[in-house]
Amino acid sequence: MKLNKDQLIESFGLQPHPEGGWYKESYKSTEQIPASALPTRFNDHRFFSSAIYFLLEQGNFSAFHRIKSDECWHFYAGEPLLIYIIKENGGLGVVSLGPNITNGEFFQYVVPANSWFASIPAPTSKYCFVGCTVAPAFDFKDFELANAKELSTTYPQHIDLINSLCRQ
Repeated sequence: MKLNKDQLIESFGLQPHPEGGWYKESYKSTEQIPASALPTRFNDHRFFSSAIYFLLEQGNFSAFHRIKSDECWHFYAGEPLLIYIIKENGGLGVVSLGPNITNGEFFQYVVPANSWFASIPAPTSKYCFVGCTVAPAFDFKDFELANAKELSTTYPQHIDLINSLCRQ
């Protein structure tokens, strides 16, 4: 039986995410890494790792944002999700997360720490149900939602994409 997006939202208890889409934390380690053992970009202790379920439906997007940890994306169900990654040198990477590896899609992909990235269902996708694993664990203290004007000033070559995938 193929689930639809509403069934997934209800079954997993997904809630609206500030960057867009729906999410639910499915795991957070019980042990922590002391701040003294972490890179200086972290100002406090962090849990070892965390994971979430994440769903995006057609017509919605995950706005450009960045976090201080690597984020491993996992494809679970639905259709392909496009992840746009602006590299520090201004280059743009586009990854298709999905089930068709012969068509260049990936089941998993790691977005490097501190990269600006956004995601959106592929044009033919009704919804995308994925997961994200973060280590050290995700903490909203490490989350920065992009401002379109500021990000466009830094990366003017991507102004149209930035304007279409920012909420502020």
